[in-house]
Amino acid sequence: MSSGNDCQSQTSTKPALCEREAVELVDRVFGLKVSWIRPLPSYDDQNFHVRVSGNKGAAESADEYVLKITNAKDSQEPELIEAQTQAMMFLSTEGFPSATPYLTKDGNIMSLEPGAPGPGYKQYMVRLLTYLPGTPVAKVTANTQLLYEIGKLAASMDKALSEKFHHPSVKSLHRGQFIWNLANVPLLDRYLSALGQNKYRQVVEQVIEQFKGKVIPKLSSFRPCVNHGDLNDHNILVDSSSAPQENPQYQVSGILDFSDMSYGYYVFEVAIAIMYMMIESPDPLSVGGHVLAGFESVLPLTTEERDALFLLVSGRFSQSLVIAAHTALLYPENREYLMITAKTGWKHLMTMFEVGQEVVEKVWFETARTYRNHAAA
Repeated sequence: MSSGNDCQSQTSTKPALCEREAVELVDRVFGLKVSWIRPLPSYDDQNFHVRVSGNKGAAESADEYVLKITNAKDSQEPELIEAQTQAMMFLSTEGFPSATPYLTKDGNIMSLEPGAPGPGYKQYMVRLLTYLPGTPVAKVTANTQLLYEIGKLAASMDKALSEKFHHPSVKSLHRGQFIWNLANVPLLDRYLSALGQNKYRQVVEQVIEQFKGKVIPKLSSFRPCVNHGDLNDHNILVDSSSAPQENPQYQVSGILDFSDMSYGYYVFEVAIAIMYMMIESPDPLSVGGHVLAGFESVLPLTTEERDALFLLVSGRFSQSLVIAAHTALLYPENREYLMITAKTGWKHLMTMFEVGQEVVEKVWFETARTYRNHAAA
């Protein structure tokens, strides 16, 4: 997702290094010799999976990393990138499976590097992060145990960040007009033209108006925290290698992409996780209860937070779908990719509104209650 303050695509500021240039960068900035490299998918930034050899040769020492080259726009906010990286380092020390940076030759966690000379000269922030093994949730069939674990992870991570993470750079996470913060669903008004005039736009307009009337006035009653902000099905890695095929027990092995971190509220994180776990599920309406149960095993929601959950999940669907449509208009060459994801998203959002808030909440809350009853038995 975009990590800028608006939803303009950053394709024009995306780095475009070839593999040879990336290899030279790792050598020059980090003092490491690359023995193997391949590009990794990324929309705004440029990422490479690299294996490096130690000074004694590949046979005796080899490690894997992700070379992350941040887009030119976000590279202008070094304090924000530092906050994200320091948060990853903090979470790793707390036992969460997050990446940590390999220090530059100068002993820093990142380095601002020049792009190609010429018109439109740009600079890019470069980091070398430990490579996390695992399979994205998007590529497995998420069972109820995994959905519960993801909810529990979301609550535990936000709780740790909010209670113990005190690095000076954390103040940069106050990102008032950040389009991906759930509090900013009303900002979608300015991008609705991308949807044209159809039933989809009518539902999104309904979400925005209800959000303005029922969620915004209640924000002050929600418990504030630092949000990861993007616990989607591609940013959570799992390991099931030791599990039986018929009933795998998944372990979360990696948490990726901290670029959407911002100050928000605990209930935002569970809403975001529910929305993204619905995307891949054959039974999307049931997902919320299992994620919610995991979250509430760590942080039970208040009555006000529970009352807002349906609109917060709908709001995240709306953010994702409207911004995808807007970006597809700006960059039609990416339209096919953007619309593949959107098809499922629109279907789920429309279903939520056809079924209605009362019915959806009943499914979620009754499912979550069964976990509590089982735990108390």
